[in-house]
Amino acid sequence: MQDETESGRELALSVEELFSTVKNGPLPRHVAIIMDGNGRWAEQRFLPRVAGHREGIHSVREVVTLCRELNIEFLTIYAFSIENWRRPQDEIDELMMLLETYLKQEVSTLTKHGIRFRSVGRLDQLPDSVVRLIKEMERRTAENREMVLNIALSYGGRAEIVDAVLAMMKDIETGKVAAEKIDEGSFPQYLYTAGLPDPDLMIRTSGEMRISNFLLWQLAYTELYFTKTLWPDFRKRDFLLALHDYQQRERRFGLVGEQVRRRGWERSRNRCP
Repeated sequence: MQDETESGRELALSVEELFSTVKNGPLPRHVAIIMDGNGRWAEQRFLPRVAGHREGIHSVREVVTLCRELNIEFLTIYAFSIENWRRPQDEIDELMMLLETYLKQEVSTLTKHGIRFRSVGRLDQLPDSVVRLIKEMERRTAENREMVLNIALSYGGRAEIVDAVLAMMKDIETGKVAAEKIDEGSFPQYLYTAGLPDPDLMIRTSGEMRISNFLLWQLAYTELYFTKTLWPDFRKRDFLLALHDYQQRERRFGLVGEQVRRRGWERSRNRCP
């Protein structure tokens, strides 16, 4: 859904009013974001593409901070895809340097706010210096329990499923698991995201309306939100509007609306003292 579909009432609210409205509604446990539009943002300003990536780091910080303030437990951001390795080498080098800078600067902030850092993807394809920083950041934040920041690096959804199948086959061959025990409930333990719930909401910026090989298994029942806002311009208000849009939806998971509403009423009744 496009952000332009928000009603005039929501658009007229201040950031503080919108925050209060969103905080009092049902919030997703896990938000996933495709951070798209850095290059276009820079080109529109006649700047080198890396300038858009640098500015995009500010958007990452705002979204992470807001997730923590709203007690959203999991945030997964798509930082670098397997396909991105086909970009010009100078841009890749700049992105890797920016990633190193981000990791070095943010570890103390994440620790201070109880945020655990995780990364998923074919990390062995990354430069050794980046891999060392990732492992160090994961080690230093391993005991944090307030939130998980999960960054997808050298990531592809199809590659993830292939790697999961290979790992599963190895377990079957060694007798660790019986083939007949593999089902939709057990298969996710072989994915990079093992231990994380599937995203409730996926946001993509820049106006592109596709998922681009991102979390192909995990997005089966995820609510999708598309906005024309370029990632470097995506800040607190934009994120709140996406969350508000999510709160207007009825998640049915194959049921009919009446069943969903009845289940919600029964859960509410069971919580009553």
